[in-house]
Amino acid sequence: MKLSDFDFDLPEDLIATRPMTPRSAAKLLFAQGDAFHDKTVGDLLDLFQAGDRLVLNNTRVVPARLTGVRKRHGVQGGTGEAKIEVTLLNADTDGFWSALIKPLRKVQVGEVITFSDQFHAELCGKRDGQAILRFNLTGDAFDAALEQAGAMPLPPYIASKRAADEQDKEDYQTVFAKHRGSVAAPTASLHFDEGLLDALIAKGVDITYVTLHVGAGTFLPVKVDDVTTHKMHKERGEVTPEAAAEILATKSAGGRVIPVGTTALRLVETAARDTGQIAPWKGATDIFIYPGFEFYVSDALMTNFHLPKSTLIMLVSAFIGVERTRKLYTHAVSRRYRFFSYGDASLLIP
Repeated sequence: MKLSDFDFDLPEDLIATRPMTPRSAAKLLFAQGDAFHDKTVGDLLDLFQAGDRLVLNNTRVVPARLTGVRKRHGVQGGTGEAKIEVTLLNADTDGFWSALIKPLRKVQVGEVITFSDQFHAELCGKRDGQAILRFNLTGDAFDAALEQAGAMPLPPYIASKRAADEQDKEDYQTVFAKHRGSVAAPTASLHFDEGLLDALIAKGVDITYVTLHVGAGTFLPVKVDDVTTHKMHKERGEVTPEAAAEILATKSAGGRVIPVGTTALRLVETAARDTGQIAPWKGATDIFIYPGFEFYVSDALMTNFHLPKSTLIMLVSAFIGVERTRKLYTHAVSRRYRFFSYGDASLLIP
């Protein structure tokens, strides 16, 4: 199974840099059997049935991108001030974060990066090209300072076209975001507004919330030609006993379990690996889903359109088949669907 099996040509102008307004106005490509149907997200009211259960990821994105200054005084030949770009990745213990720093070589262990008068971090170490930072604030004080100083960590394919702004703090967050910890949004869920959710519930569609904190590893390219040797980064998540019981009840009643987004799907399938049946689970998952994977929980999937040669398009190929995925993406490009995090969506039935 080669990396080239998951490549396709994508016109640059199909990469969305802003979402549709309202959220539910985005296009939706519905794939069932051999047929593809051009819909909108609002049409989910007709496509979902009473007794279906949507699984939504309620992680909350933190404004993880920071711009600071490293000041160096009294060093012969020193450069004085240097602008430092920081992208937070994971909280290790209280006050410590792993992060990407640009340029990492300009900051020495023990030096301080200042983001505001009251908010700074010390570089405590370097590991595998990442920095270990200790902030001067923790808890609620850290959260408040980060909200003030940080910008939303837009994916590279958007950030290369424009800088994050205040609008992204709303746009790049689901309306049901609850548990802080992601540095990337569960983007299929960005299409749901409160009106659509209320209408689905009124129709008899059930909703279960799980939590997977999405890491920056979701954007890392696959660099091996044999995709089966690719190693995923770990991401923290939880399926509560209540969530597992709800999903089991739907399966037992013959209803469909439909994860919204690849993050929700990866989490529920992780929680079912041991027995083939969903169970409460908490921990870090590095599950890699590619063709040949056996799905235990997911009966359908709602997801956006993904990068060529990415682990996410491999997941879609595992779910509906490689050849069907190729046809789906050919259709999406020809009908000018908008791609990636702020783009349009698909609803896939195996």
